[in-house]
Amino acid sequence: MTDQSGSTEVQHPQRLETDVVILGGGAVGENAAGRVVHSGLEAVLVESALIGGECSYWACMPSKALLRPGTALHAAQSVAGSREAVTGALDVPAVLERRDSFTSHWNDSGQEEWVRTTGIGLVRGRGRLIGPREVRVEYDDGGSLTISARHAVVLATGSVPTPPPLKGLDTVEYWGTREATSSHEVPERLIVLGGGVSGTELSQAWARLGSKVTLVARHNVLDMYPEPARELVKAGLAEDGVDVRTFTQSDFVRPGADGGVEMGLGDGSVLAADRLLVSTGRAPALTDLGLEDLGLDAVRLDSDDSGLVDGTDWLYVVGDAAGKVLLTHQGKYEARATGAAIAARARGELSGTGAPAPWSREASTANHVAVPQVVFTDPELAMVGRTLEQARADGINASETSLELSVAGSSLHSDDYRGWAQMVVDEDRGVLVGMTFAGPDVSELLHSATIAITGEVPLDRLWHAVPSYPTISEIWLRLLEKYGL
Repeated sequence: MTDQSGSTEVQHPQRLETDVVILGGGAVGENAAGRVVHSGLEAVLVESALIGGECSYWACMPSKALLRPGTALHAAQSVAGSREAVTGALDVPAVLERRDSFTSHWNDSGQEEWVRTTGIGLVRGRGRLIGPREVRVEYDDGGSLTISARHAVVLATGSVPTPPPLKGLDTVEYWGTREATSSHEVPERLIVLGGGVSGTELSQAWARLGSKVTLVARHNVLDMYPEPARELVKAGLAEDGVDVRTFTQSDFVRPGADGGVEMGLGDGSVLAADRLLVSTGRAPALTDLGLEDLGLDAVRLDSDDSGLVDGTDWLYVVGDAAGKVLLTHQGKYEARATGAAIAARARGELSGTGAPAPWSREASTANHVAVPQVVFTDPELAMVGRTLEQARADGINASETSLELSVAGSSLHSDDYRGWAQMVVDEDRGVLVGMTFAGPDVSELLHSATIAITGEVPLDRLWHAVPSYPTISEIWLRLLEKYGL
């Protein structure tokens, strides 16, 4: 999709026709467009903000860049010999500068160049559906463009924060996750509202950068994970000075002294801070896309495993916008499946509205059984598949085997290593359906578990996968032995 100058960016024509239009130029939209173009079709990305989206500039990359220096320093302090060589605390300006480098200083020229060299068309503007396979793009200068898609329109518009109905929230300035991951200011005191993944990660990141952090959670911290795992994370937060308030009701917020903020709690006490971070969840970004005019739901779209929206043969939804699994890597996986499905339907290899076969490249089947996820706190928490409770709720005759993560590899990794591991087994089939690890650097154990669950490797065959000695992976052998193999 090129203009007369050979550029892949479309320069203000009034109408355009292409094979596939993708609304949203984040990581998910890029993957959908890339797979479509790789399959021989034309694709145009429509994006009004930075190409690369939330993950590149305000979520995955900057948050992990904020966390990593503190984790590396703590790791060095956890081993005799290196502990004595390490002096001082984190260099905060250096940490923030490194964080900025991972966001390319919020400049998307590199991402735009990738789009161009991949052969994907790019339109900078706000897209809205105006009919089946038709999108109108509004430019900032007041102009507009109508794009017709021969085959499909893909919604990859991501998600938006969902602030809680907290009295007074509209009277104070507060951080969302965007502000928390991009700030160049280290607040002396920080209240974090929300005990999910972002809330816990950012609490530890800012505590290690020098903030006095209070984490307020309505329920437990990371309550979607097994209790022994989340308790290790809570202990890690406490060691970094985070005041963790679980099962705590927040009644109101109000402006405090010197531009700060105050939060009233259910027990009548009041917290004071310089900054408030609200991290209470996200919802699909589907408003103002023209869905209602087409008789579709602008709150949640139901779709099959190829991303095809129910009741249509042309509209697809992927990533956070689909509302299934709000994780960047799963959204990119969905996008690759959707791109493959669109191409297969265009070639007549897949029926117009027929669901693709499970585990085919056109289906995001793993969303149902093997979603890997990592909490990048210190210690880390890594999980794939189902917990014991989830497995039993799904009708699986499930058992669990768990133990403290204490093997030669963990002892060498750091002094006083503390960790925990659990495997959930489908007893009728003799395969794993869930794995959880908690401890320093356990995220590197997760992909082997993902492969075992996705591939339905029988336990009696998995027993022959010998872990190298001395590595933390030896926990696999210990779990299987405790299970009875």
